[in-house]
Amino acid sequence: MWKAPHRPKGEISQSFPDGVLTIYAQEEGAAPGLQPKPVLQKKGTLRYEERALGIRRYYAAAQNQIQIDRVVRVPYTGTVNSQDVAGETRGETTRFYRIDLVQKVPDVYPPCADLTLVRYDQGAEVSG
Repeated sequence: MWKAPHRPKGEISQSFPDGVLTIYAQEEGAAPGLQPKPVLQKKGTLRYEERALGIRRYYAAAQNQIQIDRVVRVPYTGTVNSQDVAGETRGETTRFYRIDLVQKVPDVYPPCADLTLVRYDQGAEVSG
């Protein structure tokens, strides 16, 4: 007979069934004195669950003239920050998103973070 895992604090088990994001650190790739050229350095990959974009978050972003595209929940690693870029590959296309906000989520197991993603269309070169 199946027995539920013991969660002494009453935490909720979180799953990540929706896909995989690749997290990149954004670094400067141009020689000193030349025009800036962003280079994306791979930090790792994380599975995610798609979250609903709440009405408060939507209107708060609209007041600041930011177009939020997605909110995803990923396992918390402590290495993802708001200066990173997330990439998602579907078929032959890779879409890049700027990580605008990282929020740690309480009362779930494993520890998770919600990432607010904004479409990133600047031409950055991927290395590594």
